[in-house]
Amino acid sequence: MRDVARAAGTPTFVYSATSIRDAYRDYDFAFGELPHTICYAVKANSTLAVLRLLVELGAGFDIVSGGELYRVLQAGADPARVVFSGVGKRAHEIEYALLSGIHSFNCESESELGVLDEIAGRLGVRARFALRINPDVDASTHPYISTGLTEHKFGIGIQHAEGVYVRSRHYRNISAEGISCHIGSQMLDPAPMVEAAEKVLHLAAHLIGQGHDLRHLDLGGGLGIAYHPGDAAPDKKQFLDSLRDRLAASGLAILIEPGRSIVGQAGMLLTEVLYRKSNGAKQFVIVDAAMNDLIRPALYQSHHEILPVDRSDEISIVDVVGPVCESGDFFARGRAVAGARVGDYMALAAAGAYGFVQSSNYNSRPRAAEVLVDGDRWRVVRERESYADLVRGETM
Repeated sequence: MRDVARAAGTPTFVYSATSIRDAYRDYDFAFGELPHTICYAVKANSTLAVLRLLVELGAGFDIVSGGELYRVLQAGADPARVVFSGVGKRAHEIEYALLSGIHSFNCESESELGVLDEIAGRLGVRARFALRINPDVDASTHPYISTGLTEHKFGIGIQHAEGVYVRSRHYRNISAEGISCHIGSQMLDPAPMVEAAEKVLHLAAHLIGQGHDLRHLDLGGGLGIAYHPGDAAPDKKQFLDSLRDRLAASGLAILIEPGRSIVGQAGMLLTEVLYRKSNGAKQFVIVDAAMNDLIRPALYQSHHEILPVDRSDEISIVDVVGPVCESGDFFARGRAVAGARVGDYMALAAAGAYGFVQSSNYNSRPRAAEVLVDGDRWRVVRERESYADLVRGETM
């Protein structure tokens, strides 16, 4: 980490290829003989080098925009292993996905089915879709990343789903081939996911009994990672074992859309201590990374362990803050931190998911570099932005 910081500068996101491979293979192993596709959720980390690693592992992909489709195709993904989710797909994105030959669409409203049918008819193709079902299950996670209650914008209420499937038969250019569900993110207790899956499996069995030719079940994502030292990440195999008999009996191919649980623990954000200051009893450590680089603490009040890159026995109780002109620009408050002297390098752990993808140029700060470590080698996979990049595309 010290070598990377000195050569590539800071702030820099650093990812472990080995960690990503291991997390993906954990899912693959957990499924065992069940027919399945692991559709990595691109929104968690869309860096091309990360996507390419997953292509090489045989992953499918869950996308939520035309831009994410472009990225996975640039990384060499098979479009037939791509599912398109999201509540607000635009017409040109749907057309791009149909022309690319993606596997299917996870549709979230009846009006979306009409748009999908019209575009597919105009292109002379048949579009496969699954309805995203809202099972009204509380994910018991942060309200901003909970998606499975009736008060949320996502999906179609489970009580209305059968009627929508029946009415979808009137469209000539789309086929209902699946059923989908995703209730939220960063769940350390998989019980809500199990409850939601059981509800959707019951609905799928009923629909198949009514003559609907469903072929796959999309369980969504949502399993969390350990951000706090005392947290325990869910056991993927134990989660799937609790549903294995029901999943096998359904006769459906299973899709799952993990994101954070594949890349979250694989990443760190490297930063350098710029200054120390004291406001009375309050001690501040000012680093060169900021909320524009990693917004999760400001947005979700999330915890990231802060580790010294150099070994240090010196412990300080401090606020770790960035240079952005916002009081919300902090990574920790009142935290016991080691090795926080001016010029020291520090690493924010578990920053591989929803880190760079949510970064911005706020305060006209160039976005960070990204590095991929593979074995004893590392390379820059995204160059640090320059000041010229900040105004690229603008005109006076």
